[in-house]
Amino acid sequence: MAFIGDSVARNHMESLLCLLSQEEIPEDIYKDSEDRFRTWYFRRHDFTLKVLWTKFLVAGEEIMINGTGSSQFNLQLDKVDDEWAKHLPGLDYAIVSAAHWFFRVLYLHEGDNVVGCVYCNEPNVTHRDMNFALQMSFRATFNYINDCKNCSGLVTLLRTFAPAHFENGFWNTGGYCNRTTPSNENEIDLKRFEWDLRNAQVEEIERARKVGKSQGKKFGVVDVTRAMLMRPDGHPGDHWGNKWNKGYNDCVHWCMPGPVDTWSEIFMAVLREEAGLSS
Repeated sequence: MAFIGDSVARNHMESLLCLLSQEEIPEDIYKDSEDRFRTWYFRRHDFTLKVLWTKFLVAGEEIMINGTGSSQFNLQLDKVDDEWAKHLPGLDYAIVSAAHWFFRVLYLHEGDNVVGCVYCNEPNVTHRDMNFALQMSFRATFNYINDCKNCSGLVTLLRTFAPAHFENGFWNTGGYCNRTTPSNENEIDLKRFEWDLRNAQVEEIERARKVGKSQGKKFGVVDVTRAMLMRPDGHPGDHWGNKWNKGYNDCVHWCMPGPVDTWSEIFMAVLREEAGLSS
């Protein structure tokens, strides 16, 4: 089983790891030099759990200016990120997610052609919103999974977008999240962009489900967006203890224990249904 995505996917995986460790303490058998790719093995249950880190799911390369990262990226919408894709054969379950890295300037490529740009407003370049970039990245990902010849029986689950809750600014402009109680359902707005991102993701996995049905591949949705819109109280905020980014608040990731543990409960329910597991 592998969680494929960014640091929020890692957050989800760590929640599940904690829950499973109550039954058996796993062996930590692999960690890359940047601690982005990790593997644990539950020997008694012969179960392997991985996290495969990727910003965009598709191939992306940061644009360097005078040797310094610009936080702008070139995305290849017709090519998945090989760093996770090479692990796909042999997996029984893949949990796919992405979104938070798309909130920046992105130049979108198909082959040698620039097909659009997000947040750049440059002349002679087609403007695209981030929904388009996100949706095309998921389309490429699910197409790759369906085309995988050595992935028979693979169950792929989409974990939908989990919103951040910055107030009075962004992560780098003083935004914070210091609420201590959940929101009521009538306080959330399902017309916000977060819901549009969720809908773009779900549209692509439903498309993939129809194609994969004839190929022995299964797809399902772990839909957390609506519930997490109601949990502005679930983030570390200024308690995240990051020594490199002091002064910033973390309103993207989720406290453990906390709302993220609900994702694992939803995930297990969906997995049982899609994989036909009895317990």
